[in-house]
Amino acid sequence: MFRVGLTGGIGSGKSAVADRFRDLGIPIIDADSITRELVKPGSPALQRIAERFGNGVLGTHGRLNRRKLRQLIFEDQNARHDLEDILHPRVKTSILDQLSGLSSPYALVVVPLLVESGMVEMFDRVLVVDCDEAAQIKRVIKRDNCSENEAHAIIQSQASRHKRLAIATDVINNGGDIRLLNTQIQQLHQSFLDLLKQKK
Repeated sequence: MFRVGLTGGIGSGKSAVADRFRDLGIPIIDADSITRELVKPGSPALQRIAERFGNGVLGTHGRLNRRKLRQLIFEDQNARHDLEDILHPRVKTSILDQLSGLSSPYALVVVPLLVESGMVEMFDRVLVVDCDEAAQIKRVIKRDNCSENEAHAIIQSQASRHKRLAIATDVINNGGDIRLLNTQIQQLHQSFLDLLKQKK
């Protein structure tokens, strides 16, 4: 199975890009969706999180209070690493399980924290969705109804644009032009198919 890892900073447009690849018939595996499943009430991962961070991170009906947990890991670098140690190995195992059940030419795996997760070596190609920080902030404010300072803090907590581009084998520029975005995706899709033909 040819594996393409898709990443990008918050507000870069990863979901929009993944949706377009899905329209082309490519299966999408989403690390964020996996994480949401992993931390359902009663799950082993959520139990470990509560043990590490306290029951204050649990909300109604034992659900994870994401906002509270996000505040904790923004304020404490060690806390962020501890959370990653709990979640990333479980996410990786789930991704590999899902990939093993696919029969398509290639699959796209969306991993927002690809640089931070240590999963880069899992992939044959790394596709980075890139845009400038001003565009990211504008999109995050609109999507999450947060302040500019909050949006900026989230961006600063992630790997830098430079670090993401350093691991990229392919880059999509998502500056806001839909036609250009679609053209880039179509070209990359064909490029991946061509690479697969060469491997045969």
